[in-house]
Amino acid sequence: MIVKRLDESQLHDMAGELADLLVDTVEGGASVGFLSPLDRTAALAWWQERVAAVAAGQLAVWAAREGERTVGTVGLAFPDKPNSRHRAELVKLMVHRDARGRGLGRRLLASAEEAAIGAGVTLLHLDTETDSPAEGLYGSAGWTRAGVIPDFAASPAGVLRPTTLYYKHLGATALTR
Repeated sequence: MIVKRLDESQLHDMAGELADLLVDTVEGGASVGFLSPLDRTAALAWWQERVAAVAAGQLAVWAAREGERTVGTVGLAFPDKPNSRHRAELVKLMVHRDARGRGLGRRLLASAEEAAIGAGVTLLHLDTETDSPAEGLYGSAGWTRAGVIPDFAASPAGVLRPTTLYYKHLGATALTR
């Protein structure tokens, strides 16, 4: 299993595989911002729209590959405001249903955290569906639960669900980026 940060060209070239991963994730019931059924064309367009953000340094994306197939991804979204350059949002941690249970989610999470530290980020935050399997991962990886917002987002089935906010301090608190 190889986990690699993608540049904009690689993201563009892998958009189809990432679209397949996104469709699988939504079909599996994960709340990642989309309703089911998710059309592959819409998933592909969503990934293609991320290329500019990667090129601009506003988004970092990692892909996990097993052989010739992309089986996981995670991203870091960087704020553009001067007073928030010390933090980033962990986004779209996804593992293909066939590849779950082997530590890939933890490996993707660690890759993003290590890169955040290298970029001078001292605080990460995320939101995830309350009572989802992801909550166990974040809790065991040292993330702190900050609270729950009721009816925050619709599940892939269209049912409003609460979301849990998490954060993780990575180091010093001075603005470094």
